[in-house]
Amino acid sequence: MSESSITPAMSMDAKKAAKKPWYGHRSMDEWSLGGVLIIGVLGLLICVVMPIYTLLSKSVEDKDGHFIGLANFAKFIETPSLYSSISNSLFIALVSTLIVTSLSFLTAYAICRTRIPLKGLFRVILVLPILAPSLLPAISLVYLFGNQGILKEVLMGESIYGPIGIIIGSCFWTFPHALMIMLTALANTDARLYESAEVLGASPMRTFFTVTLPAAKYGIISVAFVIFTLVITDFGVPKVIGGQFNVLATDIYKQVIGQQNFEMGAAVSVILLLPAILTFITDRWLQRRQSALLTSKAVPWVAPIRKRIDSLFFVLLTLVSGVILGVIAMAVYASLVTFWPYNLSLSFKNYNFDLMDGGGWDSYFNSIELALYTAVIGTVFIFFQSYLVAKLAGFKLLKWFFHLFAILPLAVPGLVLGLAYIFFFNAPNNPLNGIYGTMIILVVCTISHFYTVCHLTATTALKQIDAEFEAVSASLKVPQIVTFWRVSLPVCMPAVLDIASYLFVNAMTTVSAVVFLYSYNTSLASVAVLNMDDAGDIAPAAAMAVMIMLTCMVARLVHWILGNVVLKYTQNWRQR
Repeated sequence: MSESSITPAMSMDAKKAAKKPWYGHRSMDEWSLGGVLIIGVLGLLICVVMPIYTLLSKSVEDKDGHFIGLANFAKFIETPSLYSSISNSLFIALVSTLIVTSLSFLTAYAICRTRIPLKGLFRVILVLPILAPSLLPAISLVYLFGNQGILKEVLMGESIYGPIGIIIGSCFWTFPHALMIMLTALANTDARLYESAEVLGASPMRTFFTVTLPAAKYGIISVAFVIFTLVITDFGVPKVIGGQFNVLATDIYKQVIGQQNFEMGAAVSVILLLPAILTFITDRWLQRRQSALLTSKAVPWVAPIRKRIDSLFFVLLTLVSGVILGVIAMAVYASLVTFWPYNLSLSFKNYNFDLMDGGGWDSYFNSIELALYTAVIGTVFIFFQSYLVAKLAGFKLLKWFFHLFAILPLAVPGLVLGLAYIFFFNAPNNPLNGIYGTMIILVVCTISHFYTVCHLTATTALKQIDAEFEAVSASLKVPQIVTFWRVSLPVCMPAVLDIASYLFVNAMTTVSAVVFLYSYNTSLASVAVLNMDDAGDIAPAAAMAVMIMLTCMVARLVHWILGNVVLKYTQNWRQR
């Protein structure tokens, strides 16, 4: 057969092979998953970006919706009682940050760098405040140091209602957040650095300042920024124990709930948003500058036995643990006292929430419903969308936008996000107006508020899986969703359970993000604590706070049991 006779046939076959299908070079599987990613981007656009944009717009408008520029901000600055809240908020945040950063570093150092006993027990006790709403320590402090408190003489005439109470309460509930970051910063170190310092004749104090402290500096800075943001944006503690000491967070609440001045509330929210965004940007910049401290040639460092130092740190952990247990125990005791301080007999009278103003058992069960919906729906949505961002080929621009939208909630305080939801979803021309005042908007707001941490957790776990799994699946014509179900999900199951537990606990304890969004039928336990405290039912408020804490403890226990059961079947591959 001549060459000329086969060329036309071969060229025709080559053209057929080179002809693109109608959906392009990508497979239908990739396009389908890309469509799901588009839905995720639109979801974050609607639930995060648009509400924040609406809030910013409201801050430069009057009550009739007319643009007035910076008039609301000028009015805020010209009002002494409002303007003083800026300096008050900065003072509270700075003092709390200094105390918590120092204390968390010392306690983390005791756990990671000493040979003290009972480390496991101390770690459990030190993170207990994360399971309670921020309102619990504030209520407990009232019973300890208030006008009828059992330890009021300790303050030597000073009032707990004001900056002292806010600082103590803020330090209590933010401490576990700082400790977890510090433990990570101090967990690993290279023994060769300490051996070199010893050979060069450096004293223990000089070694601490030249080796230990520089190695942990990024963790220390991150803790400082995180605590500053948490304290300056917190609403619960200053609302309960702040007295006449105004801060930005309570100003927003007073403007919106007390005076129905939504435009001024929006202006104060923008002011509150600025330090959070500045802190977020600075923290991200510092993380990019951080370099690896543990190389492949590193030698693990084992803490030597130093009896005097170990004894001092053991005393420190005992004192801090005692304070934490004392504050929690006081709240539990106050919830059981019949009538403080005149009838100290114990009963469950304060747990009869249906007879109290501002709360009921319906609020508690609504919170459990919210937490379950948030944990299930949030975990499924966040993990699968994170999988698409980490593992789906192509769609780079779409992934960039998704990651940007997913990171944004970290810089938005809960109180600001809740107010933004009012402006956006309560607008009459919004097609989604129907979800306002329902459980749906509470679930959406809670997932959005805590989205960033879960997204970063999921993407970190997914990036540890080699991309070859998807490549091999594609070569074998196996749909990527099957690879996700059979490989990625089982491997990342520990991270999935952590995300679900994180969302459940935070949905139970949050108050700032939902205080503007609940209705009569969807009142929550954390909001009921606030309302009962406003109504003067402080003991029932303590009882509801204790119920929230106990529920979170049960959730952690379930998380631990599920971890042992589920991971036993999904993590067998880790055993040789």
